[in-house]
Amino acid sequence: MTTDRLTRSALPQPLPPGVAPPVTPAQVGVVHLGIGAFHRAHQAVFTEEAARATGDLRWGILGVTQRSAAVRDQLRPQGGVYAVLTAGTDRARLDLVGSVVDVVWPAEETPRVLAALAAPTTHVVTLTVTEKGYARGADGGLDLDRVADDLAALRAEHGVDGAAGRPSDADAVSGGPGRSAIGLLVRGLAARYRAAEAAGDRRPLTVLTCDNMVDNGRVLQRLVDAAVDAALPGSRGDALRAWLAADVTFPCSMVDRIVPATTPAQRDAVERDLGGRDEGLVVGEPFRQWVIEDRFAGPRPPWEAAGATFTADVAPWERAKLRMLNGTHSLLAYAGRLAGHATIAEAVADPALRERARAFMLDDALPTLTPPDGADLAAYGESLLERFANPATGHTTVQVSMDGTQKIPIRWGGIVADRLAAGEVPAGAAFALAAWCEVVRRAAADGRAVDDPRADELRSVVADAGGGDAAAAPRADVARSLLALPGLLPGGAGTDARLVDAVLAEARSLT
Repeated sequence: MTTDRLTRSALPQPLPPGVAPPVTPAQVGVVHLGIGAFHRAHQAVFTEEAARATGDLRWGILGVTQRSAAVRDQLRPQGGVYAVLTAGTDRARLDLVGSVVDVVWPAEETPRVLAALAAPTTHVVTLTVTEKGYARGADGGLDLDRVADDLAALRAEHGVDGAAGRPSDADAVSGGPGRSAIGLLVRGLAARYRAAEAAGDRRPLTVLTCDNMVDNGRVLQRLVDAAVDAALPGSRGDALRAWLAADVTFPCSMVDRIVPATTPAQRDAVERDLGGRDEGLVVGEPFRQWVIEDRFAGPRPPWEAAGATFTADVAPWERAKLRMLNGTHSLLAYAGRLAGHATIAEAVADPALRERARAFMLDDALPTLTPPDGADLAAYGESLLERFANPATGHTTVQVSMDGTQKIPIRWGGIVADRLAAGEVPAGAAFALAAWCEVVRRAAADGRAVDDPRADELRSVVADAGGGDAAAAPRADVARSLLALPGLLPGGAGTDARLVDAVLAEARSLT
């Protein structure tokens, strides 16, 4: 079957029963960095539904795709419109989303990104760039080498008059294509400051990270401050720093929805149902949640009309999600890979792994948490196992087990430290850590890729344990060395004899 491409200006007619036309925003009000499938199935859906519920059309989204032009090339020909397939265990639902106005790629369109970030109609910047997109080093601080090009561009864009010390013209030519999310954000903030100075106004802005990091808003603020300090030390950056402190806020948030990769079969099925080819289709589970710290510098979308929760303190929600959902997800990914399971749904269907996951949540994670108001965390844990078992989510164990050195400190590190401080050895976390160590060891020993920002370091650890031969590295020696990696586990937990002994015992039992 051959059908026309889905577009905003020529939607298939008639639309399938129950499918409403997408909204048409009046302007761009949100710039989103990292417009992958998750954002399109989560924050953009909240924005769409809020516009439907309230009629407030000021909050169109300009998406910025970081790694390639793929999403731009999917959505731009469609006028930003795409479909979301909500796939449960027994039924599916299709919705059209029009809240994305356009998608740009900084490699070719950085000036447009900077202009949008500086525009007075833009009030919110959101981010989903994954943990590794924040360009942090092992100590959690900004890795200046990874943002060097953007900081050099910032200096060019923010040149000062040596006599007066004033920022250069707000319309200065871009100093080059954006190379990193953090660098591009800081350049955009500086452009907004310059535009505000030129116009004689303030232009407050809210920067809302939606990535899985503890205290994510404060983390992002520290990285932005570090970037400004590095690029514009001393008096060169004083005015920008003062504006950031007075007129820019960085709320914390917690997001939750499983968004698997879209399959060709799903794309073909939606084409038949919709009567138009959608190259931007995304798939999500029925569950979704967004908890946001109510700390905005200026206007914001009415996301509560779509079910978002605004609160004075995101931390209890964030910690519960990171430790129970994300922590268990990673456990199932590593242990599932070792057991030969291709997907998370297969792993959680394995009785032995399901019990390991339940024990990790209830015995290790739960005692470290303060329940948010009205939340039953034990019931939440059981609901997670059911969500993981939904085969429609399609999450693979390989996909979820990527970037371990970035995820483990956030998902397992706090649990381990808290339980050891309480005099308890976290058996579930020890099993999870042993599984991670073994996945790394086997990949290095077999000469396969280790998909991790610290891959070279991990391969070196395994090789050193084998006297230069990764294939000869003893399992216990590898695990002991990996646990002691700087930045992996907090507070010396990686060398705590109680934890090390528990991990080594679990490692010896893995087949």
